[in-house]
Formats: sequence, structure tokens, C-alpha cells
Amino acid sequence: MKKNICFYFQVHQPTRLRLYRFFDIGKDSHYYDDFANRTILHRVATKCYLPMNELLLNAIERNRGKFKVAFSISGTVLEQFNRYEPEVIESFRKLADTGCVEFLCETYSHSLVSLKSLNEFKHQVLRQKATIEEYFGQTPVTFRNTELIYSDDIGVDLYNMGFKTVLTEGARHILGWRSPDYVYSNAKQPKQKLLLRNYTLSDDIAFRFSNKGWAEWPLTTDKFVGWLDQADGEIVNLFMDYETFGEHQSADTGIFDFMKSLPDAAIASGKFNFVTPAEAAKKLQPTSELDVPNPISWADEERDVTAWLGNELQQEAFNKLYGLVEKLSIIDDPVLWSDFGHLQESDHFYYMCTKFFSDGDVHKYFNPYDTPYEAFINYMNVLSDFIIRVNDAYATKQ
Repeated sequence: MKKNICFYFQVHQPTRLRLYRFFDIGKDSHYYDDFANRTILHRVATKCYLPMNELLLNAIERNRGKFKVAFSISGTVLEQFNRYEPEVIESFRKLADTGCVEFLCETYSHSLVSLKSLNEFKHQVLRQKATIEEYFGQTPVTFRNTELIYSDDIGVDLYNMGFKTVLTEGARHILGWRSPDYVYSNAKQPKQKLLLRNYTLSDDIAFRFSNKGWAEWPLTTDKFVGWLDQADGEIVNLFMDYETFGEHQSADTGIFDFMKSLPDAAIASGKFNFVTPAEAAKKLQPTSELDVPNPISWADEERDVTAWLGNELQQEAFNKLYGLVEKLSIIDDPVLWSDFGHLQESDHFYYMCTKFFSDGDVHKYFNPYDTPYEAFINYMNVLSDFIIRVNDAYATKQ
């Protein structure tokens, strides 16, 4: 029996907020840093999305369809592609046309809504599902929640929405002695299959590849294929941010050469099959149920949600934002809904994280603010203006 390899890449860029001062509240309701959003997207498209899409397309064609991958592309970044870099969408469509790429479903706004509002969660999932159908001609059947957040209850909610396969983290405190390299099932809904990220092998590429202080540096294709062979299960799930290639790990580290040769080497060895998540779920049966009573994620040593909701700043912002759901539903204004979606993006809450102990370097890399307190103040200024607009619109409905 050949071992299965499942590659999934997350594609997302946040809608960055401009410097929004206290004196702007009630006077200026344009919240976004359009220059930063356009500039950063152009840079990442040039360094990552376009060259990597071409590399993967060539790998699929070269291996005659034996190489397969999956993507989850947030609605937020699709909006930015449409606005600033439409050629990136075309390059993803070329990948879709190969029949070797699965597009997953997620929350449209790359939000934490699954932790707070079931109705808004359903709304975003349905919107994202329709968007993937429109752009890439696929109806998503596999779900990957924002930041790989998952619990038994979230899984049940997703199963009721039609998703029988969910991706999440192979968190050690959940697995115990078990390996992430098998398919598991939801403890509360055994018909739902779970694919777990092998975070050691995924992070070897995503975080450690260019680290010259790492004992295994340099990471060669032959070495990595050997590690894949040593994995003790039926499937190795390699889940990572797509921006790993060319952005987080620059081209001069050799990351593109590594990724170009990896599919060829794995296939040539005769020991591996590449599968999409949907194919893995169809092919493999769960080895056991996985009991996840509290939400887990990919982040930090704890693999929980404290990177986004672990302090009082984050919780205050989060609760105030979602306190508006009922009024927004009554108002039903598309402009307000759009701003609400952008304000839900998980990145805004990540910027407020004060966990600078075990994972400080990672948090600093992704944070445009000097301190989490600056991030909180800027976000709350924007949210204060948004609340005024919602209340004014709500008053006119009465």
C-alpha cells in the first residue's frame, strides 16, 4: 500500500485598516488602507501566487495528473484579486481546469464567527461556497475553518451544512499517543471525517526551511521524502500558508527549487500517492473518534484560540462587534454587511495578541502595529464609527 500525501495551501490577505484616529469617528467612514492593500497584494502576487501557480501547474502536467493539491482561498483575498491582480484568478482557474486541484470551503471573511454566531457562520459559509462555484466551477465538499479552528460542536454545525470532511490541527493534547497520519471521525458525529495537519513536517517547510540554526538545515528533497516515508500512518497532511513560498521563505532560500522537485521525487520513489482532501476522505476510513470538546487551532504551542481571543482587549473588541448581528440583520444594508465582514477578519484580533513569550517572533512578523495596544485602539476607533452608522440605520427602521 502506498502512503498518501495531501497538500493544502491557505490563500488569504487581510483588508488592512488605515490609521483611524479618534477625531475621525462620526466624520469619515472609509476604514481601509487601500495603498497598503494594493501594494502588498501586488508584491505577494509577484513573489508567490503567480510563480507558485505556474510551478504547480507544470508539476501536474509533468506528472500527468498524479500530483494533486488543495486550496482554500478566502473571499477577502478574492475581492482584492478582482480589484488589483485579476491575473492571479486566471492562474488559479488554469489549476482548476486540470482536475487535480480541490478548492475547499471556509468562512468568506476569514473570520472567527464559528465561535460566536451560528446564523452568521452559515451565511458566510454559503457565501463562500457560492463564490468558489462562481470563480472555479467547483462545489466545495470539504471544509477548512479559519485558522483550522475546530471542536466537536463546530464539526456538527458543519455536518448539518453538508460538510462530511473537515481539516484541522493534529494537536498533541488532543491526539495523546495517537498519530496525526490517519483519518479520524467527529466524536459527536461519527459520519464526519477529520484530516489532521502533521504540524512537524508542515512547519519544517513553512517555518524552518531557511533557518540555518536548525539542526536539519538545509532541507533537501531527498531528506524530506525520507521523512515522509518514515511517517507511521496512511496519510501525511501537509497544510500551510501559500505565502510560505516566495514571501515568508524568499526565493533565494531555494524554496521554489525544493517544491519543484518534491512531487517528482515522491512519485518516482513509487511509495506515495498524492490525494486531495475529498479523495482522502473517500479512500480512507477513520481509525477512531477524536474527542475535541474545546476549540483547537494551528496556532502557538497551545494549539487553542488564545492567539485571537486570549486577552481582554481581544474579547472586548470581539464581543462588541458581534453584538451588532441582530441590528444588522434587521437593517440588511449591503454596505454595512460588507464593512461588518471586513471587521470580522481574524487578522485584526491577531494583531492585538499579547502572547510574546513562546511565539513572539511569529506574532511580530504578521503584525503591522508596533504594539497590540495600538492595534486595539485603532480597531476600536473604527468599530466606534461603525456602531454609530449601524445605530443610525437601525433608528430609521423603527
